[in-house]
Amino acid sequence: MSVETILIFVLAAVAVVVAVRWIAERTGLPAAALLPLIGIAYALLPGPNLDLDPEIILTFVIPPLLYSAALDSSLLAIRRNMRIVVSLSVVLVLATALVIGVGFHWFVAGATLAAGIAVGAAIAPPDPVAALGVGRKVGLPPRLLTIIQGEGLLNDATALTILSVAVAAAVGDGFSWGSAVGQFAFAAVGGVLVGVAVAWVVRLLRRLRDDPLSANAISLATPFAAYLLAEEIHVSGVLAVVIAGLIIGHHAPGGSGASRLQTTAVWRLVDFLLEGFVFLLIGQQLPRVVRNLEQYELSTIVIAVAISVGVVLLLRPLWLLLTQSLPRSLHTRLIRDESDEDEPEPRRGLAGREVVALSWAGTRGVISLAAIFALPLTTDSGAPFPDRDLLLFCTFVVVLVTLVGQGLTFAPLVRMLGLRANVADQARLRNEARSASVEAALERLSELAEEGDEDERRAIEAMSIQLRARQARYQGRIDLLRDADSAELPVSERYEAALRVRRAAIDAQREEVVRWRDAGRLPDEGLRVLQRELDHEEGLLPTR
Repeated sequence: MSVETILIFVLAAVAVVVAVRWIAERTGLPAAALLPLIGIAYALLPGPNLDLDPEIILTFVIPPLLYSAALDSSLLAIRRNMRIVVSLSVVLVLATALVIGVGFHWFVAGATLAAGIAVGAAIAPPDPVAALGVGRKVGLPPRLLTIIQGEGLLNDATALTILSVAVAAAVGDGFSWGSAVGQFAFAAVGGVLVGVAVAWVVRLLRRLRDDPLSANAISLATPFAAYLLAEEIHVSGVLAVVIAGLIIGHHAPGGSGASRLQTTAVWRLVDFLLEGFVFLLIGQQLPRVVRNLEQYELSTIVIAVAISVGVVLLLRPLWLLLTQSLPRSLHTRLIRDESDEDEPEPRRGLAGREVVALSWAGTRGVISLAAIFALPLTTDSGAPFPDRDLLLFCTFVVVLVTLVGQGLTFAPLVRMLGLRANVADQARLRNEARSASVEAALERLSELAEEGDEDERRAIEAMSIQLRARQARYQGRIDLLRDADSAELPVSERYEAALRVRRAAIDAQREEVVRWRDAGRLPDEGLRVLQRELDHEEGLLPTR
């Protein structure tokens, strides 16, 4: 394929991703479910097609996506929900891979246990992109979003480690439980250590150079550095990326504001383009996965697909129900979140509606296809990898069924269950934090006033007046929100009028500085400086 053809593909993909986002915003349908369907439609047309290269996906696509998701996650929230996150991202992934492996070994003619565990490991980890996108849009409670996000960050490492062990068994002398456990433990512990080390180095570099351009360059290089370093010493590169991202994201508030704003914008663009591209790429793999199925009996294909889809759809809700129905002592240890010392009462387990929502949040994605496409063509003896084409087809069907089926139905399910975040309470907490930050600023200014000269005291007095006015505005919102309905934010006509006035003033300022530039009174460099100031002022406008 020529460079010009690849460039045309890239430009067309960007156009499709932008168009699908526009459609998704207006219809409420998740883009992650629409893009694979468009990819399938394109794959059925005559002409060239893009094949998924697992090495490129696992090296250049998965690390930045996982790192960005880790930066956007809450290390404290994941820690509070660590038991259920580990239950889903480690134990359930292991159980899924083993059940599918045994099912293939028992019911699929000619299939080996190692080959079955390989496909089970590939389709075991959910890709949370679709579920999170829908969940945020429909107002899913923060705790469920944290569980889905935490599971999605950690389960890939578990699955890829299991897959490497299964592939080694399939191409070598067979499956050894002792060797498998040892490889899994080494890969996991090594991945965590590499992630911690990379996070420490990155934080050191950012203390030395924290200007926006340097910070962005370091941030973009971090996931690749963590992944390549871990893979070089044969530990989990995916886990190294996730751990590095969680630690760096947790300490990000200590950096400079300009670097943080620019880095956030850069990663939002990276997410948007990479996610859109990979979901399109999923659909385009249809011709490749059905190309060599003629060698299998229809009954064999049906049984293999039924085992794969059935286990994926049924085992997850069964697992969640099982962990909820354990005896009280075990239930507390396995499900209830860790309670912080300052929390007045321990956190509860999952309610029935939450179990149903989490059960349907198991959409599979590109990492499943990348993992299964990475299977070697032959074993060590030179024989073809057992049932490779059948494993590819089963994985594709599972990804398509979950991504499209669950992706399109997740929002209606959440609405039907009546799961809504307490938006009024969240807004009240944000305003309380704002008020507390203003109080801290006033205390600091009071300390400075005791040591400053006359000019500094005047500046401090002027700033204090502004801060007290802002604190009064926050306190008014707190009083309004304290007794508000949890599902809706109260609307104050005075508050809305103030926002409209401030936005109108900013718009007028923008128009005026542009007129100055057009009249030749202000150079473009000066215009950009003033626009940036106005953009930041607009970004500071309160929402709730």
